[in-house]
Amino acid sequence: MSNTFTLTDSLALGDLHVFLGRAMRVDDGSVRLIAGSGVLAVYVSVLHPAGLLDESPTVLGLRTFAIAPDDIFDVVVPVRSLLMRVEGKLEAANASPDERITISLPMQVNTVTWAAISPPRGGWITLESTDSARLEAAARAGIDEIAQAIPTGTGEQIVQRVRTEVWGRSIDELDFVPTGAAFAALSLGFLGENEPVSIYETGPWTRLTTRGGHVLVKRRAWSLTR
Repeated sequence: MSNTFTLTDSLALGDLHVFLGRAMRVDDGSVRLIAGSGVLAVYVSVLHPAGLLDESPTVLGLRTFAIAPDDIFDVVVPVRSLLMRVEGKLEAANASPDERITISLPMQVNTVTWAAISPPRGGWITLESTDSARLEAAARAGIDEIAQAIPTGTGEQIVQRVRTEVWGRSIDELDFVPTGAAFAALSLGFLGENEPVSIYETGPWTRLTTRGGHVLVKRRAWSLTR
């Protein structure tokens, strides 16, 4: 297994820096890195269940980057540590956009539950697309609702319950797409102005795709009481 990965150009380094920075503002936790066949898949969690009784969907953000074909690994590392390494490379990078950048992997972590969930690579069925404006409106409405519902100093359990209710709610006219997916797309910078958003589905998974990246949603299993 590789202990480093090599981006094929310095422009990708800047894109990775921006993505990790946005991800850390949402959740200063961990990032999953899967490398193989010349592609680095970078997964971050925007929303995931806090326990067995939490009905929140799992909402992941994904961006991919071209890397050296010999880099092969599947690791989970602290997002802050990786961001610091990327920032160090940015400061030392030359002006040439074709410069290859090698980054060392931080120390791994092994207690991240969401990272054990792997979205399927194939079998996706294309659904009717939507647009970035609808997702942005849903995300901003959710942000405002949470801000009004949670006073300063509110306990963590109440905060989690409100967030679960708001971000787990389906977007109008978009089956199986929770508001939390719109929040992920907005927070991670995936929504372009007047840009269409493709929607795919397979099993319990839904994927939203734009030119900026992917949002992957895994719904909780249906229960017999619903």
